[in-house]
Amino acid sequence: MVSEAHASLQSPLVFIHGSGESSQVWRLQVAHFGTSRAFAIDLPGHGERADTLPPQVSVLDYARVAHEIIFQELHLNAPIIAGHSLGGAIALTMALEYASELGGLILIGTGARLRVLPAILEEAQRASVVTYRDWAACNNFDIMNRLNEIRLPALIICGADDRYTPVKYSQYMHDRIGGSTLSIIPGAGHDVQMEQPERVNQAIDEWLARQ
Repeated sequence: MVSEAHASLQSPLVFIHGSGESSQVWRLQVAHFGTSRAFAIDLPGHGERADTLPPQVSVLDYARVAHEIIFQELHLNAPIIAGHSLGGAIALTMALEYASELGGLILIGTGARLRVLPAILEEAQRASVVTYRDWAACNNFDIMNRLNEIRLPALIICGADDRYTPVKYSQYMHDRIGGSTLSIIPGAGHDVQMEQPERVNQAIDEWLARQ
């Protein structure tokens, strides 16, 4: 584990969860990197954060809320934004909107466009307003033609067996974000940070060491 004293001297890490999830999906990353450096946030209506958003929002809306949490609530300086799935889309959007305030990106199981199967949208609509809102925001997300605008250091991580955001999504981002690093994690699907936490943490450690 990274020592708390050493971690406090380095860029903070902010972890943003995916659709229908909460900050708890990052517990093994927060434990590894230490609570003085690693911060996992809940989006509105998720985990312990009250819902302050309407039933329909965009990824940009989520990015603006995340920015407010990170800079006005947590008061972090030049954070590295790590996002999974929807959280990755939020991280990418923050890179386009707030690049000068960020220290880098860690994009996990995500893509520049996130189309959602109609069956998943229908099931979410029946089950939860918040989860449906998440999936709908993903379904409308598309920055494929803007990836080359991103100049931040970026680590891209994908489970080798990810069926929701397959390796080709990560490869596409890697090919278009200059200087990015791509790490494919064997024996993992979409929730790679929970399925192979040690490998994910190692990939992040190695990337951070090179920054």
